[in-house]
Amino acid sequence: MTLYSYFRSSAAYRVRIALNLKQLDYDIEPVNLVSGEQREVPYTDINPQGLVPTLQTDEGNTISQSLAICEWLEVNYPNPELIPSDPYEAARVRAFALSIACDIHPLNNLRILAYLENDLRVAPAQKHDWYRHWVGEGFNAIEKTLAGTPYCFGKEPTLADAFLIPQVFNAQRFNVDMSEYPKILAINSACSENQAFRDAHPDQQADNPSRSS
Repeated sequence: MTLYSYFRSSAAYRVRIALNLKQLDYDIEPVNLVSGEQREVPYTDINPQGLVPTLQTDEGNTISQSLAICEWLEVNYPNPELIPSDPYEAARVRAFALSIACDIHPLNNLRILAYLENDLRVAPAQKHDWYRHWVGEGFNAIEKTLAGTPYCFGKEPTLADAFLIPQVFNAQRFNVDMSEYPKILAINSACSENQAFRDAHPDQQADNPSRSS
């Protein structure tokens, strides 16, 4: 399998975590979002949306959208289980993941922030205020749903953790005050001790410029 990824994309980061938790072998094909490679051929032939991630399966099929990729992985590689078999618990995990993928991340991803700054001429400080506001709205709600024992929904990581940790990484990049979210911080700490999460971290990716400096 090949994952088209950008080291700092939280959507790609989620999929890297899921692949690592399932101990699957995969190659990474970097797509530089800052230089605009996602909007150019040949990548637009692979994903016309011009977004990452995209997963190319061993059969040559391509799947876009992080949640769809993770669902496909869960069906085809069910162990370890990232979506519980119990219908209610599965719904809880999916709802948690969707609250990040649909309600927090789309308001704060790279193309939105670039549009705010470059097209609407929003000042950098205002852009950061925008980011922190919407992350705060989402994290305030998420914090209330967590037990933190030690992962989002129990003793083993699920898709909820795979979606939460990249959002925490981005929040910390934008200096969100995380002291208001002790449960989220505790889960982030637990995940940082898990090798699957460590290997998926942006600092460990070959396309991270700091690795070549």
